[in-house]
Amino acid sequence: MRITGCEIFIVTPPLRRAHVWAGNTRRRIGRHAIVRVDTDEGISGWGESPAIPTWGGSQMRYGGETPETVALLVREYLIEAVRGADPRQLGVVHARMDAVVKGSPYAKAVIDIACHDIAGKAMGVPVHVLLGGKHRDGLRITHSLGIMPIEEALAEAEEAVAEGITAFKIKTGVDGERDVEIMRELRRLVGPNVEIRVDGNEGYATVAEAIRVTRRQEEYDLLLCEQPVAGADALAAVARAITAPVMADESAWTTHDILELHRRGAAESFSCYVTKPGGLFQARRQAEIAADLGMYHDIGGSIEFGIGVAANLHLGVATPRMLLPSVCPVPSVAGQTGPRIAGVYYLDDVIAEPITYRDGTLLCPTGPGLGVTVDEERLRRYTEQSVTA
Repeated sequence: MRITGCEIFIVTPPLRRAHVWAGNTRRRIGRHAIVRVDTDEGISGWGESPAIPTWGGSQMRYGGETPETVALLVREYLIEAVRGADPRQLGVVHARMDAVVKGSPYAKAVIDIACHDIAGKAMGVPVHVLLGGKHRDGLRITHSLGIMPIEEALAEAEEAVAEGITAFKIKTGVDGERDVEIMRELRRLVGPNVEIRVDGNEGYATVAEAIRVTRRQEEYDLLLCEQPVAGADALAAVARAITAPVMADESAWTTHDILELHRRGAAESFSCYVTKPGGLFQARRQAEIAADLGMYHDIGGSIEFGIGVAANLHLGVATPRMLLPSVCPVPSVAGQTGPRIAGVYYLDDVIAEPITYRDGTLLCPTGPGLGVTVDEERLRRYTEQSVTA
């Protein structure tokens, strides 16, 4: 089997509501690159890249990407590098991509995901089998409350709990007093049996501020504190001063980052993405190395559509130390049944059928490849531009 080419789409479906965090207060979510990779045997695979220009590593270690940069790199460099390669040989695919482009993991991830989809379809197995097999049936969903008025956040949280949500992430890092107040009020609303975590997205100006705010939040049974400040050294200083576990996100892009975080005692856990390390092939390696060091993780992401969500789920069920509820979107397909609020960020999707959501858990698809079918009419309805390469 050989890769023959691809088609690239920049897609923007309608939003349920804006989603804002400390590092992204202006740009809307949900403008992603989607790629269909084709082969000489008539099997095609789909990949998704939720690239965001404001999303990168600490201290400019990794730069932001956009749907346009993903499309450009795929069209001009990456597809040419892998054309003629067997998509089932993922190590070879990555070596070819790395030889022509340094970094740019979100562009490489879209090819990687599509190749996993092809490989699974060709072999008649779901992607999680290619990743080593599944340890669980799905991911428990953490509903993310972006930076918004507290009253709106509480109203949304109440509806999400009614739809089965048992864990919340509060976006913080802009206003410390507000961050303590929403933690207190959300705990009062949901009671003691719902987990609450916070995510500062490197927003606090100083280590001292992060420590002061987090200690006050800990009074309300805080599950974990995610990336309150930038950089492994600063995270380590926070970790030494608070009781709640620290999770790394912006500081955890590669296997080398995991080694650094462990060496500095900066984080007990990290947010494991399909996209940050450059695809499922690299994300699995990252999770395995972290597990050997005693670290655990959730499955994070950049509010994907159904293709990316499926990739998240396959990674999440295949990694043994995926111990935390995850901010994995629940795809909403217009006209189909499913939750209205719980984990929902968009009013429609590019997949034909919803992924099963049950009692706060999103179940991993079991069909060959990613296990989802792309609705090409929906895809083209929401496509701003497309190009064949």
